[in-house]
Amino acid sequence: MRKNVLVASALLVLCAAALTGGIMWWNGGFAVQATVIAPSKADISRAETLMPTDGSLAKVYARSCMACHSVADAQAPLTGHINGWTQRFSERGSRGLLKSAKEGFGNMPAMGLCTDCTDEQYTALISFMSGREDSQ
Repeated sequence: MRKNVLVASALLVLCAAALTGGIMWWNGGFAVQATVIAPSKADISRAETLMPTDGSLAKVYARSCMACHSVADAQAPLTGHINGWTQRFSERGSRGLLKSAKEGFGNMPAMGLCTDCTDEQYTALISFMSGREDSQ
């Protein structure tokens, strides 16, 4: 009887944590999901209009990244939302974010819809979206 209560309690805790976003399934194991400050209405409006200053990179961003990274409901970190990107950089670093872009992460497909991008382009796109590069 005690064993059943313990198992039921453990399942309840795991379900509650999963429902509140405390745990997410990632790469075959559990990873703790940290709290990210939600973007404000101004952040969302800004994300809809930001574009890389480099013309060729702007074309790649428009066709491959903008559909998700400029829409709050897409659950992708918004372009220009520093708080949304800072934590990702501290958790995974630049190389980890590049790996996520190439291999996929969560809802993001592998190659991020840019099958012809080079590592340099991915790095520049991440830099732009995270607010670490000038934009217009």
